Amino acid sequence: MKHATTQALYDYWNQLRGSRPAPERSEIEPGDIRTILGDTFILEALGEETYRFRLAGTRMCAAYCRELKGRDFLRMWDGKDREALETMLQAITSEAAAAVVGIEGRTDRGQTVNIETLLLPLRMRNEGYTRILGSCTLMEKPYWLGIHPVVHQSISSLRLIWPDEQPAFLRKVSAVNEGHGLPHPTQLGYRRVGHLTVYEGGKGQTGA
Repeated sequence: MKHATTQALYDYWNQLRGSRPAPERSEIEPGDIRTILGDTFILEALGEETYRFRLAGTRMCAAYCRELKGRDFLRMWDGKDREALETMLQAITSEAAAAVVGIEGRTDRGQTVNIETLLLPLRMRNEGYTRILGSCTLMEKPYWLGIHPVVHQSISSLRLIWPDEQPAFLRKVSAVNEGHGLPHPTQLGYRRVGHLTVYEGGKGQTGA
């Protein structure tokens, strides 16, 4: 995690969850993170292909020059990047994984900006991990911010951070690998998600 906003939100979420995979949505208090609210958002998982913005901070909306509330997060992506994010979001909502995504945003004039996005699972009672708390932070503040919208974006890096419990897909892979003498994916430290290399991290391993 490179930006202070990303680290601050992760630390807040991590403190709330304690020994659990993720905190409850009801535990999030906007006043506790008021200094970074402009960069934060909440997604609602409505299915494997629909993740709607329930809230989006003012600084995030300014980067895209539009209100994001009610829009689908995945519609901001195309091709293989969208496929990778679908897989990643499923890991978040089914396995309580967290993710840090490096993004290159581009305007229709060819201007670029580096963005760091954090995605953290939240539990809804009787629903599971159907909410995602996130932050979207520009690594620099270009002069055109708020004037020319980011209209295209691509993934430059992606890191998954698993809860203490081993995720189901790793348990399945491990059982197969043990019979063939192959190394466990966590020993390798990375795996493939679509066209991307995803570096694994456990609780407290937040470097990216």
